[in-house]
Amino acid sequence: MTHAKRRRRAILAAAPWVFTLGFFLIWELLVRATGTSTFVLPAPSLIAEALWQFRGPLSLHSFHTAWMTFAGFALAVVFGLLLGMALGASRLVHAGSYPLLVGFNAIPKVAVVPILVIWFGVGWLPPVLTAFLISFFPIVVNVATGLATIEPETEDVLRALGASKRDIIVKVGIPRAMPYFFGSLKVAITLAFVGSVIAEYNASNFGVGNLMARASADFNVPLLFAALIALAVLGVIMYAATAIVEKRMTGWAQRSQMASA
Repeated sequence: MTHAKRRRRAILAAAPWVFTLGFFLIWELLVRATGTSTFVLPAPSLIAEALWQFRGPLSLHSFHTAWMTFAGFALAVVFGLLLGMALGASRLVHAGSYPLLVGFNAIPKVAVVPILVIWFGVGWLPPVLTAFLISFFPIVVNVATGLATIEPETEDVLRALGASKRDIIVKVGIPRAMPYFFGSLKVAITLAFVGSVIAEYNASNFGVGNLMARASADFNVPLLFAALIALAVLGVIMYAATAIVEKRMTGWAQRSQMASA
């Protein structure tokens, strides 16, 4: 590896930290320069104090949010992958079920939470199911798209060689859909956090959403922002883990020099 490439790789590795620290520094300076009230927008230094002061509750509730989000996300991956393969492999299934999926996805999931509470009560199940309901649609759409965009010429050649429809799906369709699949996972994991927090805010005794509801009721704005920072950190960790798995499994799909630079 040349010196220029090592230097560029070091710059890229440092860029997230520099940009993040720069963002919080600008935030701190603007709040202090404008004299903005803590009730409106606390400075990052006050948020850091709240993070340390409430580190126990934040850690406990973050753990609950993480596992509920991951459980809902795992359900979304399994269900979305299976349904996406069904939609991509069958025009009949696609034509029949796609309007239902689009209509269901258009329903605000916050409106579904009261129904889940009626069915399952207050607890861990509504956040898990809300995370699942809000995150499975991108997976279905992307997997179905990956399977449905196999070139007709490729299918003709494979059929001429004696391949069945199942062979085409397994050996060509699924590998082709993998970049679409992992792209959808990076969207779905952030949506899963939205779903779990919405349900925790309204239908749970634990989780960061519940902590935010109590902080809002107490007008503890620094704690409210500290909870948002905790959610952001959890989201970045889950996103990064998904990106690492994607790079290991679909690195062959990156042909662009800009994507790999």
